[in-house]
Amino acid sequence: VQLQASGGGLVRAGGSLRLSCAASGNIFSINIMGWYRQAPGKQRELVASITTLGSTNYADSVKGRFTVSRDKVKNTVYLQMNSLKPEDTAVYYCKAWSTMSGYWGQETLVTVSS
Repeated sequence: VQLQASGGGLVRAGGSLRLSCAASGNIFSINIMGWYRQAPGKQRELVASITTLGSTNYADSVKGRFTVSRDKVKNTVYLQMNSLKPEDTAVYYCKAWSTMSGYWGQETLVTVSS
């Protein structure tokens, strides 16, 4: 499985960004897709995930502001980020899980200015 992430950038506090992550390869093995982030000096944390059945999970810090969705036709997962805060500044990573393994996409940087 290969994951191609895009959509990061610089935005002012209160703004919005949408991240995309397109999967290719053995996509039929994927059960869950999601996003992690790692801020400077902090551990990597799970931001949001979505299963093939559409069940979602969010970190408490992003609930009500971020929405994860999945387009099965395009094999793409999205992270719509609204009401962004400076503390959302981080490197974001896409991840996919199959029964046997996990797969990481490349990083995309999100910077939120105050």
